[in-house]
Parts: sequence; structure tokens; C-alpha cells
Amino acid sequence: MTDPASRPPTLLLSAADLGPVVRERRKSQSLRIDDAANLLGVSVDLMSRLENGQGSVRLDKALAVLDGLGLTLMVLPKEHPWVREAVSSCGSGPSAKPSAPPVTPKP
Repeated sequence: MTDPASRPPTLLLSAADLGPVVRERRKSQSLRIDDAANLLGVSVDLMSRLENGQGSVRLDKALAVLDGLGLTLMVLPKEHPWVREAVSSCGSGPSAKPSAPPVTPKP
């Protein structure tokens, strides 16, 4: 098994992109979905919806799951070097680019 700290950051382009990251982390800790849900104080249904990108999950619950699995969420400007690096490492194709243009403040 590889060191989790050596895993490159993941650029999420949709809410559904979070699920595979959560599932991979849970499995890397040898946790079944029901055991993880119990340890994290959430329902199995919530864990399943989060991992499968189905339905909606409250942000506070998603953040609690991430924290409990040893993950964190960072919000960066799209023009930040880390974001550009992540986009370029995603390869080419429609999913490699952020889906919306940056918002420019109105004068």
C-alpha cells in the first residue's frame, strides 16, 4: 500500500468526483462502509450517497466524513498554481478543464 501523504491532490470538477476519493480512502483503511459510518457518526445511506455521487449530502456531513477519514477540503482560486498543475496532470479532454469561467467582480 502506498503512503497516503504521497497521493497527489485531487481536483474535483463535480460533486460526484468526491465519491471515489472517499471510497478509496475508506478502503485504504480497511473499513467496510457500515463500520466507517458508525465510526464517523453518519448513516450508511449518507456514506453510500457520498461515495456514489447520488442524491445530496449536506456540506457539514461531507466535511465530517472527510475529517474522520483523515482528508481535508481546500478552496483555491482557479488561477492558483496548484489548480493549474492539477488540471495539466489530468490529461486532455473535457473533464480536465474547470467547468465554469472565473467570476469577475463587477465595478
